[in-house]
Amino acid sequence: MRNLRLATFLVCGTLLVGGAALSAGSPGTASRVRHRVSAQDLLRKVVEHEISADKEDQSHWMYRSTSRKPGRVVTKEVIETKQGELDRLLSIDGKDISEEQQKSESERIQKLVSDPQELQKLQKDQEHDSDQSEHLLSVLPDAMIASYGGRRGGLITLNLKPNPQYHPTSHETEVFHSMAGKMWVNAKENRLAEIDGHLIKRVEFGGGLLGHLEKGGEFHVTQSEVGPGHWEITALHIHMHGKALFFKSIGVEENETRSNFQRVPDDITLAQAAEKLEPRTEAAEQ
Repeated sequence: MRNLRLATFLVCGTLLVGGAALSAGSPGTASRVRHRVSAQDLLRKVVEHEISADKEDQSHWMYRSTSRKPGRVVTKEVIETKQGELDRLLSIDGKDISEEQQKSESERIQKLVSDPQELQKLQKDQEHDSDQSEHLLSVLPDAMIASYGGRRGGLITLNLKPNPQYHPTSHETEVFHSMAGKMWVNAKENRLAEIDGHLIKRVEFGGGLLGHLEKGGEFHVTQSEVGPGHWEITALHIHMHGKALFFKSIGVEENETRSNFQRVPDDITLAQAAEKLEPRTEAAEQ
């Protein structure tokens, strides 16, 4: 969703397993879980635990984001703060940005940090993404029917398909409800490792007047442990055909990877993040 801490996801990305459902990582765990709890109950516990874990985790991180779209690769440095995320452009298509672009980035960041209206807009946009992600995640157990799908290495697989009894209440949940896919759960760490979905039918909005998405569109999200007990989205793949005007923040075709995670102070401010993102000269580093 952290907006795509997993739901940047869902139409994107977001998900964890409750400790009550999985308490061990031994080979026999999956078998015992199948008898103790249904796949649907496990899915619900996963969602509830993910939402609560995201709210309780107040840590902030710095990481590198590389976004690949047709004909363009953009790499940025990102820092999370209580006031929102701040990013700085590093390179385009593998080439470091020019001095002029560096100056432009510094001006953009300083304007954001010093302008109350810009800051308010940043917070509003990121809060909207976060709220939407949480809503989509909370809908998952009602919108999908889960069944066990065996194991893949140390991961437990849940197969997901639309629940015919669920009635979408928004454009986003309509897309969500038109998907089928799989979730892979890390039983040892009680975390969702991956989620994969694809559109099993064409989706039209407003009878097609507001847009549409073609059957076959897909997304894939990977979540990894980037620090002791702390998990983040490290890869996101979205491939959709069609046009949906109301999806302002979701690319039709996009691949993003996140790496080089480093924890920053929990009380870091935007001004401090801006200073940390400022390029260092060789003289400053000596």
